[in-house]
Amino acid sequence: MGDDSQARIERVERDPEFHALVRERSRFAWGLSALVMIIYFGFILVVAFAPEVLGRPIGSGVMTVGIPLGIGVIVAAFAITGFYVWRANGAFDAMTRIIVERNR
Repeated sequence: MGDDSQARIERVERDPEFHALVRERSRFAWGLSALVMIIYFGFILVVAFAPEVLGRPIGSGVMTVGIPLGIGVIVAAFAITGFYVWRANGAFDAMTRIIVERNR
């Protein structure tokens, strides 16, 4: 890496907005990770300690409460991932671009 590139990296690393971006992005990612863990482990805990809740039939058919809840866990994981990507590609990338351009 050239001296110019190294100097640019050091300028970006010293930028207070860069540190704010890192904190905000990290807090956002950890928050969404916690949400996914709560949803997933919540479902697993219900399976482990209250399986009769998930085994309760819906209507007069063979479908139980557990099937839509299990699908919901999967859909929630995709939705949360999509929300992260949307936010990262929008706000976080725009902030990154501003910081890099300012520190050229």
